[in-house]
Amino acid sequence: MPKTKTKYKRILLKISGEALAGDKKSGIDYDTVYSIAKEIKEVREMGVTVAVVIGGGNIFRGGRGKNFKIDRVVGDYMGMLATIINAMALQDTLEQMGVETRVLSAIDMQEIAEPYIRRRAQRHLQKNRVVIFGGGTGNPYFTTDTAAALRAIEIGAEVVLKATKVSGVYTGDPETDKTAKKFDELTYMDVLNKNLKIMDSAAISLCMDNKIPLIIFNLNEIGNIKKVVIGKSIGTIVR
Repeated sequence: MPKTKTKYKRILLKISGEALAGDKKSGIDYDTVYSIAKEIKEVREMGVTVAVVIGGGNIFRGGRGKNFKIDRVVGDYMGMLATIINAMALQDTLEQMGVETRVLSAIDMQEIAEPYIRRRAQRHLQKNRVVIFGGGTGNPYFTTDTAAALRAIEIGAEVVLKATKVSGVYTGDPETDKTAKKFDELTYMDVLNKNLKIMDSAAISLCMDNKIPLIIFNLNEIGNIKKVVIGKSIGTIVR
């Protein structure tokens, strides 16, 4: 059977650590990881090469509360290690489905992940392996959103898909503000000027400077990754 026609051939999927917790506040919910892996497999079988950047907030956020006494740099490194745990969970779930997968880490830990090398990542993608980037950028003070934008540029992704728990960007919090309205489309400058908390400003600036569109959509609605890939208008697009 012919493959479904897709709008994008190479995507960077940004998944927050919190998304892996499912309905729980922390930890890894296997059913949620399985559901995400299944969608990634379906998209890959459509001929799309898939790279993933994963957060670690379900395990450790590097909190900034007044009672948080751990040094900021130490806390950021702890958060990077949490992303590796999540990357391994997603990798194992994908491989149980028969999907060849590689975890590339910005922090050297060769016993459990390959070191991040741009050419190596590109080679894995050329072989149709799903590449999961762990360890953020490998540097403190940078979020996994910035890592997602950076890796998307380095591997030549056509779009960054930011998977969230809401169906796009709103004028307010849709869970608490019933009058909040969803934006179907925004410019990068809209996001920066309105101080919309989609991604941090460094990530937005990287996408803007390199003309990579950003699509924010609801990961909890099954099938949404496929819908975005084939060009259906869901969520909010920033370009």
